[in-house]
Amino acid sequence: MPQWAGSCWYYLRFMDPKNTEALVDKKKEMYWGPVDVYVGGAEHSVLHLLYARFWHKVLYDIGVVSTKEPFQCLINQGLILGEVEYTACRDADGKLISPGSADVLTEYFQERVPVEKVMKSGDSFVLKENPSIRLIARAHKMSKSRGNVINPDDVVLEYGADSLRLYEMFMGPLRDSKTWSTGGIEGVHRFLGRTWRLVVGQPLPDGSFRDGTVTTDDEPTLDQLRSLHKCIGKVTEEIEGTRFNTGISAMMEFLNAAYKWDKHPRSIIEAFVLLLSPYAPHMAEELWFRLGNSNSLAYENFPKANLEYMKDSTVVLPVQINGKTRGTIQAEVPVNWCPALDTVLPNEEVIDGVSERGGHPVIRKPMHQWMLKITAYADCLLEDLYGLDWPESIKKMQRNWIGRLEGAELKFCVLNLGIWLWHPNIHCYCRWCLTLRENM
Repeated sequence: MPQWAGSCWYYLRFMDPKNTEALVDKKKEMYWGPVDVYVGGAEHSVLHLLYARFWHKVLYDIGVVSTKEPFQCLINQGLILGEVEYTACRDADGKLISPGSADVLTEYFQERVPVEKVMKSGDSFVLKENPSIRLIARAHKMSKSRGNVINPDDVVLEYGADSLRLYEMFMGPLRDSKTWSTGGIEGVHRFLGRTWRLVVGQPLPDGSFRDGTVTTDDEPTLDQLRSLHKCIGKVTEEIEGTRFNTGISAMMEFLNAAYKWDKHPRSIIEAFVLLLSPYAPHMAEELWFRLGNSNSLAYENFPKANLEYMKDSTVVLPVQINGKTRGTIQAEVPVNWCPALDTVLPNEEVIDGVSERGGHPVIRKPMHQWMLKITAYADCLLEDLYGLDWPESIKKMQRNWIGRLEGAELKFCVLNLGIWLWHPNIHCYCRWCLTLRENM
């Protein structure tokens, strides 16, 4: 195993690459280590990860590192499969048949079908010229033997590096295997084109673009701030969860909303360009300089969502007629506002239009609200108590106050009902104490 030792602690040298006196400086190792996220294929689970953990523990025992484990989080990225291949089946007489057909008894032959001859029918793919013939649709791992390898250089040459990068993230969650589709990259390429035109403007008659941007120095409206900060919140959340595809979807929704605005304030557009930069860094950098900035956006802070602009002042109420939803109504949410106390009061603290505290007048007025489902926090509040160094009596009080009910299933045998039953036992699930009374 000695040949593996050097490659198993390379991440430590990244923390202190120019140190000629020690493997890694202790202060730098404590600051940078352990590695927050390790992204690698499942094939590394033993040949690298296990050996790296082994040598890290050796280094911990001799005092070189301060942690017992080298990698905090492991992500196995999914494969990008080749484009879907469509295959038709023929019997011994050369007649087209559907896979799984009763006509297929022993022997049949397969042949590739070009995608332009295929169409979707329900959950299956069929021949355009004969929709009764179903096809086998399957994506395979890219390999030279199958001839389904996508050369990234060709994609970059036609669509650009940002389009390739963006499409790879838009295909699906990082951990899932995805199927390549050349038609799909055209969609994200159009999204980048729309983003460019939103900021720079429409092309000139000769196809070139004017210098600078079409943004204004106006103060953003409340609706614009809401659209931006909802986008920031969604993109930030999805990046942290490595769900880059849904983060891109949020930016597409913002772009659709921005195209409806009469003016595009510079502060809004700059924040959106910063949001886009991890996904399309080359175009974002160009837009950043066109917006009048002299330093690279790589050194700018990532935008942070302001919760005040993420709250909705309206609620959407569904309108049903005969049990079917026929439309929706947006209504402002009224609250109990007490001017004297300068606060919002819950319903139980308002009696006949006055506050329970002090008897001050209370009015109903629409207000921005942020509604939380507090029961959704019950499990984590209970589970995280185990890791707190608190007195056990306090922990018990909190567990009892949260009061999660487990419930129980009771079975009763019913006799002499005078009727015929399929199941003479009654099953009852309850979460509260029951009092049962026998009628004599």
